[in-house]
Formats: sequence, structure tokens, C-alpha cells
Amino acid sequence: MNQSDELIDKIKKGDQSGFTAVVDQYQELVYNTAISIVQNKEDADDITQEVFVQVFLSIQSFKGDSKFSTWLYRITVSKALDHERKKKRKKRFGFMQSLFGSQQGEAFHPVEFDHPGVQLEKKESARDLFSALKKLPEKQRIAFTLHKMEGQSYQEIAAIMNTSLYAVESMMSRARTNLKKILKTYYHQKLSDQ
Repeated sequence: MNQSDELIDKIKKGDQSGFTAVVDQYQELVYNTAISIVQNKEDADDITQEVFVQVFLSIQSFKGDSKFSTWLYRITVSKALDHERKKKRKKRFGFMQSLFGSQQGEAFHPVEFDHPGVQLEKKESARDLFSALKKLPEKQRIAFTLHKMEGQSYQEIAAIMNTSLYAVESMMSRARTNLKKILKTYYHQKLSDQ
């Protein structure tokens, strides 16, 4: 039995110290995955909390068929994507309210995004990449994020996304092709604006 298995066993038995240890051990993984997807510090903090609440509430359903980290990534990706969908609905609702003259619509402004793993001198390039990532189809974006930002192997991504290795390879290939097109268009436009 490895350390994760011991902690999971403790949590299942209601031992609070096991849950605290899991949070300490995996909090950075969850936060970094969430911020890579939602690109907003406050949202990533909220998602991190939601993930650990979900872990606490559903730990009994974890059967050990996959690694604990795989299960945790699945929950994190799911919570982050749900969060984005809710935010998009709010944004559309706010837009509709503004069209019809309601002053109660929430104003949406882009947030300055800083990923904790990006060095200062690369912030502008990273901002461009994260902006381009937002334009990818959801599955391509998740596969790319898990591989390039979280360092997950294709096999692990297939387990996290509950798909085949071939599908992950295909998503990664399409993600790279689409990112190249998006960034080429972006930089071409940026140069012509100067």
C-alpha cells in the first residue's frame, strides 16, 4: 500500500488528518490545473476548494481502478469546465440585459492572468498562448493543457479523459495545428497594427 492509498483509507474511515494530508499533497496540482484552464486566480481558488469538497464527499466512490491523481485530475477538469460554462452563461445573460437596458447586468472585464509556472520574462508570450488556448475546442484544450502544462503522458491523459490513446494523439496533433494557425493570425495582425 503506497502513501496515497493509506491517506485514502484514512479519509474513508473518517480520519480528518488523512484529508488534510491529501489537501496538502495535491493542492498545488489541483490549483495549477484549474488556473491553466480558467486563467483566473480567484476562479482557480474557488475551483480548488470545490474539488476538495467533492473529494471529501465522494471518496467512498473511489475504487482504486485508476491512480488517485487521475481521479483528482478528472474532478478538477470537470469542475473547471463547469465553472467556465456557468461563467459563459452569466456573460450571455449580462449581455442580453445590457441590450434591453437593464443596469443590473454584471460587467465582464478580462482579468490580468498570471500562471504560477511562467517566468517573468515570458509573461507576454504566455499570455498570448493562454489566449490562443481559449480558442481551441474543449477536448483539444484539455489534452494540450494536461500534457504541456501538467506534464502528463498521453497514457495518463487518456485515463483522465476516459478515452483512447489514439484519441489523445489525435487531439494533440489537432491542438498543435490549430494553435499554430491561431497564433500565426494573431501575430500577423499584431505586426500589421504596429
